[in-house]
Amino acid sequence: MKITAITNGISGDYEESCRILKETGISYAEIQHVDGIQDPTLCSGEKRSVPGVPVETLVAEEAYRLKEISDRYGIQPAIITSHAFCGVPIRSTECGDAVYELHMKLLKNAIFFAKVLGAPLVRVMCFAKQPVTFGDHGAREWLANDNTVWDKLLTLYRPIVELAEAEEMDLVVENGNGQICSSYLMRKLADDLGSSRIKYLWDLSNAMYYGEMPTLETYEMIRDILAHIHVKDAELSISRSYMGIREIGTGQLGPYLEPLAQALRRDGYEGCISLENIYCPDGGTCLDGYRIDIRHLQEIFN
Repeated sequence: MKITAITNGISGDYEESCRILKETGISYAEIQHVDGIQDPTLCSGEKRSVPGVPVETLVAEEAYRLKEISDRYGIQPAIITSHAFCGVPIRSTECGDAVYELHMKLLKNAIFFAKVLGAPLVRVMCFAKQPVTFGDHGAREWLANDNTVWDKLLTLYRPIVELAEAEEMDLVVENGNGQICSSYLMRKLADDLGSSRIKYLWDLSNAMYYGEMPTLETYEMIRDILAHIHVKDAELSISRSYMGIREIGTGQLGPYLEPLAQALRRDGYEGCISLENIYCPDGGTCLDGYRIDIRHLQEIFN
């Protein structure tokens, strides 16, 4: 079990992030956004509101720059956290159309970065969420589009699986505000796709937002496909469309962390526990939040 953190929660400057990771006793990096030269065929050239730009939009030369920095600081990249297929609508998208092909290019570039950097995992997202996927007794026709969305999702994912198998790269699907919003649905996706290259990035608080608690029963359901875990603590309310980030251990996630840590130790979990370091204490910065939360993560999971 390894501890890591999303580097742009520390700084958009990857070298500065590596310096602080090393200073705080962390040897692994989750790379999602960094400052760098973007490929105009993969992006608009505009930066996002978070530090840095999506790593999968960078030109190939940037991979070697990140590799050199990682090696210099003794930091091992653990995952390339791409946004490929994030927010892409399921019903209006077809394999091979312009939007689909753009996201395939983003995913291929993320895989290239992972191979250069020696990261064993690449995150792939799961399209836009259909409010109701399965229904019956009227809900099937009126709310669930005749229960066709799931089969369409599988159709859209099969070329992604083929790419992962051809590239011999494990892809991790994160639960969140996309079609796969729970461990239950991730279990079904993995079983229906039937590929050992599709694994699970379990974001504990994201699951809670959709009403699925990160209990040991939930863990047992997905432990054989679990490859990476995101941790942020929060106060959540889906009815108010609200998420407030809290210091780890003080939000709604707190009671679930120690039992999960014990189960992971028992089972010899070899993946990463990754701090999604977006906590900003009152009067402080997200870097201040990182320094607080990384200590909590180390105390719980080391």
